Amino acid sequence: MKKISQALISVSDKRNLKKILTVLKKFRIKIISSGGTFKEIKKHGFKCNEVSNFTKFPEILDGRVKTLHPKIHAGILNERNKKSHKLIMKSYNFENIDLVIVNFYPFENAVNENKNHNKIIENIDIGGPTMVRAAAKNYKDVTIITKLGQYEKLISELNENKGSTSLSFRQQMSEEAFTETASYDAMISNYFLEKNKTSFPIKKVISTNLVEKLRYGENPHQIASIYSYSLSTNLDQLHGKKLSYNNYNDIYAALNMSKSLPAGVGTVIVKHANPCGVSINKNKVSSFKEALTSDPISAFGGIVSCNFKINTKLAVELSKTYFEVVIGNGYEKDAIRFLKKRKNLRIIDSSKIKLENINSIVSNFNSLLIQSPDNKKFESKNFQVVSKKKPSSKIFRELMFALNVCRHVKSNAIVLTSNNRTVGIGSGQPSRLDSCKIAIDKMHNFQKIKESDEVVAASDAFFPFVDGIETLVQAGVSAVIQPSGSIRDKEIIKYANETETVLVFSKTRHFKH
Repeated sequence: MKKISQALISVSDKRNLKKILTVLKKFRIKIISSGGTFKEIKKHGFKCNEVSNFTKFPEILDGRVKTLHPKIHAGILNERNKKSHKLIMKSYNFENIDLVIVNFYPFENAVNENKNHNKIIENIDIGGPTMVRAAAKNYKDVTIITKLGQYEKLISELNENKGSTSLSFRQQMSEEAFTETASYDAMISNYFLEKNKTSFPIKKVISTNLVEKLRYGENPHQIASIYSYSLSTNLDQLHGKKLSYNNYNDIYAALNMSKSLPAGVGTVIVKHANPCGVSINKNKVSSFKEALTSDPISAFGGIVSCNFKINTKLAVELSKTYFEVVIGNGYEKDAIRFLKKRKNLRIIDSSKIKLENINSIVSNFNSLLIQSPDNKKFESKNFQVVSKKKPSSKIFRELMFALNVCRHVKSNAIVLTSNNRTVGIGSGQPSRLDSCKIAIDKMHNFQKIKESDEVVAASDAFFPFVDGIETLVQAGVSAVIQPSGSIRDKEIIKYANETETVLVFSKTRHFKH
């Protein structure tokens, strides 16, 4: 146990400070502080020694230098059981500082709330992290507190040990302190990377916050948690059991797809992170029904994501099929009440979620694969019609819709659509021809295609042989979009012309492995 005789408090977030001050007074622990924290302590009616009085040196440089003084850092860093350290402390008349309570300038808030670079820079804390690192390094003798969430633990520790702290407690606080300084530095680093438009620096620092420890991972024998770049996922769960690892995986797959569709009209149904039905329709119920008919068998037990507010009529329709999760961009009150009748249905409000240009990360062995997101906006001017037969404006829009869905499907991917809805999806096959056959089989099994309904196909990469496009055309596909790049592109163009098929080159591959 280590008795605490003197504490240094310097906090940006001054909430719940009175609780700490009360317990420190109880055990007659002296307090040192500065600036706004000193004023706050005095306001609460507690005794406190100002840093400048303690060090006999004033704050200088507009407050940039306050605690950066040998008396402060020697008080924190000296090893209490080391004779040479004791002698030095005595010779300079320095005092031990046994407890350091510090939280940092709100750098993240400064970045979010203004665009003034100079103001942001002034919110980079120097003295705070320096004291925290010093105290954390010397955890054998010093207790370090860096978060409001640790206050109750400290109070409990002091009460239990009559004003002392245990080594195990100090060690735990030290671990959390170094994590806190690392996270803070990561925020600053990433701010400068973004400002300087540096996409892939020599060293990449990633900082996230634990949101929740999950029951298990993809399978029960795996452990898992979810972390966020901010303090939460911005997913509001309104009803149902806790989300699982697989739920989160499917939710993000569904949101990436639905948020990419025209706002207020799009429905996506996802199973095992693959879309199995997608539709855009102004009528909300129709939008859902059309997505469902794409593959109603795969949809069972899946996730529905609507990029619009879910009303009661739609809620009634949703309840007719078993889904694990329903995601809406808001809900009518009656719709919520109706959906809550399904005890195990997880209801998610995604209205706070926005598509962001955040790199994707895949971890393997001791390496991270990092890439920019595949969120390129489709523009007709970037596509090339290579067939003799030209698409109507309606068919061109349909091809763009099909390609947008296709980039969210696991490769090799083939997507068949008609009238702004998917009618067949083939995914995840080593052979592109097999993906074609699966998409066609789904269409024949679940769709009633009229002669007037034109079916188009999108491929995430080029056709290596003519057999892929040949299979699609023989199944009734009238227009195809694919990136191009095969040595047999001329043969494929030739086949399209012979069969009067519209062929468009997107010039961009969209693999999703």
